[in-house]
Amino acid sequence: MSVINVNKNNFDGVRNSVKTVLLDFYADWCGPCRMVSPLVDEIAEENPEYLVGKINVDEEPELASAFGVSSIPTLVVMRDGKIENQSVGALPKNKILDMLK
Repeated sequence: MSVINVNKNNFDGVRNSVKTVLLDFYADWCGPCRMVSPLVDEIAEENPEYLVGKINVDEEPELASAFGVSSIPTLVVMRDGKIENQSVGALPKNKILDMLK
């Protein structure tokens, strides 16, 4: 499954997903975000059991604020509409997958 670009218009559908959700909060100008982005893409392609979305903090400041994002990249794992795990900073792929377990 491909990555969804999440915004305030489609966020309710993402939050209410029956699948475990991985959200990547990023900005185009952020170096560590550009390191994490291809890993998030790979996870989305290799693990269709997860709903994977990316949120550009410059375009969606309300969502970033709602999640308390003050540094990027921030990765958030949600189940049943609730935050289950959250991490700030660039992580290797295996650590991101560990967050989803």
